[in-house]
Amino acid sequence: MYLETEKVQELLTYIKKHDTIIIHRHVRPDPDAFGSQLGLKYLIKNAFENKKVLAAGTMSKGLSWMGDMDEIADSDYEDALVIVVDTANYPRIEDKRYNKGAKLVKIDHHPDVDSYGDLEMVYTKASSCSEIIANISLELAEALPLTKEAAFMLYAGIVGDTGRFQYDSTSATTLTTAAELLKQGIDHFIINDRFNTKSMEQAKFQGFVLDQLEITDNGVAHILINQADLKRYGITEEESNVAIGIPGSIMGVNTWALFIEQEGSHPYWRVRVRSKGPAINEIAAKYHGGGHPKASGASVYSKEEMSQLLEDLEQAAQAYLDNISE
Repeated sequence: MYLETEKVQELLTYIKKHDTIIIHRHVRPDPDAFGSQLGLKYLIKNAFENKKVLAAGTMSKGLSWMGDMDEIADSDYEDALVIVVDTANYPRIEDKRYNKGAKLVKIDHHPDVDSYGDLEMVYTKASSCSEIIANISLELAEALPLTKEAAFMLYAGIVGDTGRFQYDSTSATTLTTAAELLKQGIDHFIINDRFNTKSMEQAKFQGFVLDQLEITDNGVAHILINQADLKRYGITEEESNVAIGIPGSIMGVNTWALFIEQEGSHPYWRVRVRSKGPAINEIAAKYHGGGHPKASGASVYSKEEMSQLLEDLEQAAQAYLDNISE
């Protein structure tokens, strides 16, 4: 197990000491961000009924089934413990009041980018931040016991970040942790059904992505998605997430990027980058982003930057293919 007992106990000490605990996560939240944030909130609230435990940030329409965020006043941060989950660097923390509390804790599973907090619990071997939170609860079985409500959130977070246990971040620890969460009596069918279900508009958009996808000889695929494309199919940018995994299902594709045009007077492209082989997180970091070796995000502000990013992916794919052919 990757957890450090001393740090787990230090986290518990902080939780016991503070009457108000505010939990933050990253902007543009995914299931793991919500799962670890709300799962931790429910764990603490169950164990310490008299504490004020709040979840900071905006809600995601597509993930509204997971729960709600809280209204938080500036005064709530006075002498509060702030915990930031699933966020490797400062710029991606949603709600910049995170540094206004008395103590700050970072819990994350991404490769470390920014060191911050009075206590840092960063475990890159974990499949997800939800897996880390679940194992903290299992280690603190009496002081911070699992509940059905928390287990539902944490299981959803793990399922989301492992692609339903398909990605190579899934380990034996991931599966045993998921099994412990299932013991709480959660309905895992509901969670998987939520991830599998799509609207007719989203299904048609997937067909558009397949039709327009460009693939190089080295297995690098990409597509440019304009605001007009989203409007044509009647979907939001968040709903376009349904297409992220599509290129990876095509034989021969090992790396792919979806460029999504952003609205505004100075438009730019948000880039979702994925891989089945080459590490792409360092490439994403060059273009105002970052993430995991095989799942990252970036932004490009010109067609020139777009071409440069694709060239970097092409070189990474070539090196990957050369390596596996040796």
